[in-house]
Amino acid sequence: MDEFSLGTLILALVVILICSGFFSSSETSMMALNRHRLNHLVRLGNKRAKLTARLLVQTDKLLGSILFGNTLLNVAAATLTEIIVLRLFEDDPSVALLVGSLLITFVILVFSEIMPKIIAASHPERVALFSSYPLAVFIKLFHPVVSVATAIVQYVLWLLRIKVQTDQSKHKMSMEELRMLVLESEQFLPRKHQGMLLNLVDIGRVAVNDVMVPRNQIEALDLTADPGILREQLATCHHTLLPVYEGALDNMVGILHVRRALTLMREDFSCDELRELLLEPYFIPSDTTLLSQLQYFQERQIRLGLVVDEYGELLGLVTLENILEEIVGDFTTQSPAQTGKFLRQDDGSLLVEGGTPLRDLNRKLGMHFPLDGAKTLNGLILDHLQNIPETGTSLKVADYPIEIIQTQDRVVKVAKIFPALRKKAGI
Repeated sequence: MDEFSLGTLILALVVILICSGFFSSSETSMMALNRHRLNHLVRLGNKRAKLTARLLVQTDKLLGSILFGNTLLNVAAATLTEIIVLRLFEDDPSVALLVGSLLITFVILVFSEIMPKIIAASHPERVALFSSYPLAVFIKLFHPVVSVATAIVQYVLWLLRIKVQTDQSKHKMSMEELRMLVLESEQFLPRKHQGMLLNLVDIGRVAVNDVMVPRNQIEALDLTADPGILREQLATCHHTLLPVYEGALDNMVGILHVRRALTLMREDFSCDELRELLLEPYFIPSDTTLLSQLQYFQERQIRLGLVVDEYGELLGLVTLENILEEIVGDFTTQSPAQTGKFLRQDDGSLLVEGGTPLRDLNRKLGMHFPLDGAKTLNGLILDHLQNIPETGTSLKVADYPIEIIQTQDRVVKVAKIFPALRKKAGI
């Protein structure tokens, strides 16, 4: 090294430190890179993204090459530093070695490790794509050395019975991870779109009995009723599909498409003619998930099903619109009997119908009622009180004070919900 000037040696040291920083930043960026974003760029035809994806397929070879290059450069930097300080401190070599060791350790730590890795962690995609071509060339040049080192590592891991999965395509994302990904994309997605995606992710955990129209709110036709009454029901109904029963709701005989019955709107109308237009009823177990039911509706090309419990007793009905509203929100036209479930009062409280689903209260009003038991406000109140409350009874559920305003036919018809009570700190 005597033939090289001190300035040349210092310049070479700077170049080595820069190259070492490149390998450090490449390692961090490759490991921190968003694989889903990378796959998107690959589908768009980005050449650097395709090369990066190929490098990441064999993580062991990639990491082995990066660490080999980084280690080689750090050793070279340390050796070169010792040569430089020995020239500067020729009279005292021991001081030169001490100063050189401390100096190069600090310089490598700050400028070749910490700073490049912070930059790479902040901009992983940009750094990884930029590094892909130099890394690919380096891997080809030093393939024999890296292959030997990788083989030794794999043999040692085999002796230790440690299994290593290098194919990143085998890593499957769970629903919870997907949900977290949607939550973290808030800055890129409009709030409404984010809400729809979250609803779609959660739809597999919601059962049909959570969103069904309860039995006492079903609008249906009774074949034993007077033909005049049936004609009036058909003329004033707010639905395109109506369940049809005979004598009792549990005795369902079919589903009527109201449009097909319009030809029967005459004085000599008979129930037998109506019976001929009925479609076969479709029954759904109450614990069927919305995702499964959506698939069943699609496969069978139907839009309405009757929800039954384990004993075959009718609990309610669910439609395709009910399921879609769980994803996109309310969009269908409701009948007058189903509107006006919430009425806000001047004191901040809410007048709520007892049959209102707790899911609606939580989703539309931002409340936090438990959903693992009763499905409606009436059911929640009865579960807590264990009896039929009288008008004026008050209770607190999930920090919400509730006052019973009206009861009728053994159910809570109307209740007043007050704003949640905030717990005091330290209590």
